[in-house]
Amino acid sequence: MFLILGPALNLLAGFFWQNDTQGVTAGTIIVLSNACWLIGLIGLFERLRPTTPKYVAVGLPVTVFGAIGGVAYGVQSIHEGLFAVSHADAVERLGEHPFAAYAVYWTCGPLFPLSLFVLGLVLAKVRAAPLPVGIMVSLGAVVFPLSRITREASIAHLADLFLLLPFLYLGLRSMSRSPRGNRAIVPPRSCDEK
Repeated sequence: MFLILGPALNLLAGFFWQNDTQGVTAGTIIVLSNACWLIGLIGLFERLRPTTPKYVAVGLPVTVFGAIGGVAYGVQSIHEGLFAVSHADAVERLGEHPFAAYAVYWTCGPLFPLSLFVLGLVLAKVRAAPLPVGIMVSLGAVVFPLSRITREASIAHLADLFLLLPFLYLGLRSMSRSPRGNRAIVPPRSCDEK
């Protein structure tokens, strides 16, 4: 369920963007979205662990730090709204605090889309999901930061939709498998062909 809630809330947040900032409501939804993403992705990584233990050992910590960056951006949006500061002014003021800027925003922030990009490739490579699902995760991860840099709501909606669709599939697939105790995201190829 959290694999669906994370990207769904992210898509919802885009409808609350304001002209020069994402605002308090969007920022709050972004924080909640990142929490859901993280819970869902931890479950997904656990399902991938048997087939790709080395990837999970590296990918999971990178994803956690990326989610922290996402939460930071959400909190920044809340503060922009609370203190009536434009996004450009907030970024400029952040420059006065290089440790915070580099540790949380410029390092952790990009890790989230990077982790999703690699996740899409891994899903496709180990056939844990159909090839189009893996490709959509990776493409969504590329479009996601572009939409946030440009602050164009239409690009953000497209990026969020690109991420929602494959995670909707993965989430529904995981939920339909969990009652029977099957931990696979998608049945092995040989089972599909029978």
